[in-house]
Amino acid sequence: MEVVSPSKQVTREEITRKTRRVRKFRIRLKVIKKVVFSTMKNYRLHLSCASSMKQLSMVRNHQEVASEPFQCAKTKQNNASYRPNSLAKHLKFIRTASDFIDRGVYMTPARSPKEHLSTKWREIHGLYNWDNLLDPLHPWLRREIVKYGEFAQATYDAFDFDPLSEFCGSCRYNRHRLFDELKLTKHGYKVTKYIYAMSHVDVPRWFERSYIGETWSKDSNWMGYVAVSTDDESERIGRRDIVIAWRGTIAPSEWFTDLMAKLEHIGDENSPVKVECGFLNIYTSKSESTRYNKSSASEQVMKEVNRLVKFYREKGEEVSLTITGHSLGGALALLNAHEAATSLPDLFISVISFGAPRVGNIAFRDKLNEMGVKTLRVVVKQDIVPKVPGIVFNKFLHKLNAITRRLNWVYRHVGVELKLDVSMSPYLKQGFDLLGFHNLEMYLHLVDGFLGKKLNFRRNARRDVALVNKASDMLIEELRIPENWYQLPNKGLVFNSYGRWVKPGRNSEDKPSPFSEASSTHDPLGYSDGYFKL
Repeated sequence: MEVVSPSKQVTREEITRKTRRVRKFRIRLKVIKKVVFSTMKNYRLHLSCASSMKQLSMVRNHQEVASEPFQCAKTKQNNASYRPNSLAKHLKFIRTASDFIDRGVYMTPARSPKEHLSTKWREIHGLYNWDNLLDPLHPWLRREIVKYGEFAQATYDAFDFDPLSEFCGSCRYNRHRLFDELKLTKHGYKVTKYIYAMSHVDVPRWFERSYIGETWSKDSNWMGYVAVSTDDESERIGRRDIVIAWRGTIAPSEWFTDLMAKLEHIGDENSPVKVECGFLNIYTSKSESTRYNKSSASEQVMKEVNRLVKFYREKGEEVSLTITGHSLGGALALLNAHEAATSLPDLFISVISFGAPRVGNIAFRDKLNEMGVKTLRVVVKQDIVPKVPGIVFNKFLHKLNAITRRLNWVYRHVGVELKLDVSMSPYLKQGFDLLGFHNLEMYLHLVDGFLGKKLNFRRNARRDVALVNKASDMLIEELRIPENWYQLPNKGLVFNSYGRWVKPGRNSEDKPSPFSEASSTHDPLGYSDGYFKL
């Protein structure tokens, strides 16, 4: 047997490693060439000039892929199943920084035209659990999801986050001005009630109070609102729609402190139905010593819903309840839906949530299904929040479903899932951004461009891409959209008539007051109640 010296053995190993590296390089080179040539074949290239630079972009005639309304059979096209990798994604990039410069010319409309949904609204809201409507995503459903997502986004945009403000934790506008200020009147709804939740319970950091001593309330935070469709919108959508929008948290890291939180009974203590105790406390806490939470968030919202349902049913109208929320707001939406379905069993109730965590156990999920609550969960693959509570054990125990169905401490999601992926959009950065992955505006951007799991990002997506960076830094640098651009001018300071920069007071009608929250029984939109006057 020939004995190989150690030096010769090392040399052979080095040659082998080099050979393997060369082979890998050749394989990668072939893949890159294949991607480039296939892309050049399918696309027509042209040069577009942006300010101070030239960019290579592509124009491709694209027609939105969507099924005919509520068809039962899906058709899949072989030529549409290709999802571009990172290289091809840069080649199909269609917008440049010049697209975001206002030159006083007509630009692409920011939204698509509305369809008349009066005959199909039940299917759109999950009557058949959204069968054949999610992949490919039906355009009518897409616009409804975006609409309710913008209602949830309003709870962030109008919330006073300023720790130096005496009104920190409240809404910056009274309910009659909310949609006007946030440019949401286009949806055809009016706000009828604000919802407040207790802040003395054990909750994440966003419930911390103002840094200054005197505040509008030491115990409560603005948590959302109730709105109802106007006459014109009700005619378009085929019923009187009551919307409840719940506000969520700011950072997903806040969920890590309570991954395996305690489950608590909801309703009858002898029932196996249990939910996470922190969510339930926020929803049900109240105190007679407070101004805004003498009644709990639960009691506030259900009193308003019962009032509106009674008013419109007495007029002979068909009524629906749609509950929406992001993050923690999605969790509160499910608790709200459970209570509403219990007290109003003949009311059509649907939930559209975004990035919501698990809320309750298997019995809670089964109870909502039994009561007919339709839930559509919009999640992003890279977002960590939908995986909590129970992130450590639930994924494994899900595989043992036959056994764990009897375990009341195992968390379960509710409803149908619409799963999105950050990598689908050519406008989003592909790095790791824990906060960005959970951002609601990023969710709505992905919904607006989503066609199907194996289809490219929608080329004629209408929603403004710049909104993604409203409170994040998720857009690619080529677009030149500043990060976290949504803020008050000069951080809230104004230059007064005496030549000084000062923090202005709020208009009297925008100051939070428990008196302005008492809606009139004769006026469903609540315009007869007065503003808070000093």
